[in-house]
Amino acid sequence: MVNSRYRQSLLITVAFVALLWGIELLDRGLDLQLYRFGVYPQAASGLPGILFAPLIHGSWYHLVSNSFALLILGTALLYGYPRAAKPALALVYIGSGIGVWLLARNSYHFGASGLTHGVMFFIFTTGILRRDRLSIALALIVFLLYGNMVWTIFPQEPGISYESHFFGALTGVLAAFLFRDRDPQPAAKQYDWEEEDTGNDDEPGYPG
Repeated sequence: MVNSRYRQSLLITVAFVALLWGIELLDRGLDLQLYRFGVYPQAASGLPGILFAPLIHGSWYHLVSNSFALLILGTALLYGYPRAAKPALALVYIGSGIGVWLLARNSYHFGASGLTHGVMFFIFTTGILRRDRLSIALALIVFLLYGNMVWTIFPQEPGISYESHFFGALTGVLAAFLFRDRDPQPAAKQYDWEEEDTGNDDEPGYPG
């Protein structure tokens, strides 16, 4: 059951990353200049970017770095929270784009970085809120690997959309509070010593 869920989670994530690579190959091969379909803040023409921006990347390096993050974070999300994953991803995907459109700098914003930040912050915050073994383990793993995302939500390099990172993180935290209880708590492991008979009412005892 666990291995099957892990394989399914990995396959879904790999398929999404493969889609991103296919789009980038078409963009480069046919010179489509897909950056124009990114989010352009406060412009009606930039609204479709809320849907399309996470699928578009500015360079191969940009795509590669997001691909590794998506493979790890996406698999962890789908494996750890199969019921919460869909609404959480929808909120991060759409909510981060809306935030960028409303408040970001006037430039094209694109790439899956907002999505990766949202997933990381969702997993980490959910681990804090739920505090079961699986949630804590996933939170520690993603923070160990991608804890530096905490710093990238602030302005750094001029050519990087920290706004996408910020609103991705913000919606990820919001999704954790909204959907943390969608998945049942894992069954608590019972040890042999807990199953031992602690006494019988019919047997004589020693009053204290």
